[in-house]
Amino acid sequence: MRLILVRHGETEENRKGIIQGQMQGKLTEKGLKQAKRLANRLKARKIDVIYSSDLARARDTAEEIAKLMPNVPFHLEKGLRERKLGELRGKTKEELGMSDRKFVIVFLNPKNGETRKDMYQRAQSFLKRIYKKHKKGTVLVVGHNGINKALAAAVLEKGPSAIRELPNQKNTAITSFEIRGGRAERVKRNCTEHLE
Repeated sequence: MRLILVRHGETEENRKGIIQGQMQGKLTEKGLKQAKRLANRLKARKIDVIYSSDLARARDTAEEIAKLMPNVPFHLEKGLRERKLGELRGKTKEELGMSDRKFVIVFLNPKNGETRKDMYQRAQSFLKRIYKKHKKGTVLVVGHNGINKALAAAVLEKGPSAIRELPNQKNTAITSFEIRGGRAERVKRNCTEHLE
């Protein structure tokens, strides 16, 4: 199976430094252009199915891709939402009065939020399901930085702590894996050639 993970385009909230978590998010004009460029890059690939987070910023990005692949099945998945960030959601670090160091500490375990372990388990559950359905296919997942890092950590069987260690995924970046016999090999990581 080939697994392609892409992140949504730039949002108004990204631009303002707002912590989104499971907020819907709204693509900026730049974010929409990024999504269209991503769609043009992917249209030549054989993709068997598209799964997208149901949050607006990912869904809107995925719909740009789906427009150029009208015969490819398209599914919205609540399980691909970004990490639930509780009290951090909708705020900036400045509004929270936090230094970068304090923010990192609070971000690890946000009050009323989801732990990295919870998100990792959610990623594992999704992967098990798609492995069964699409063993020999190419699966495109349109998600968010956090959940995509959790999916990558799960594919590589590195555990929840790897989520923090993996590099952040840029807006509309592509990270892909070839999975053969239960072993994963990374093919591309954080590739944004389509934006250059």
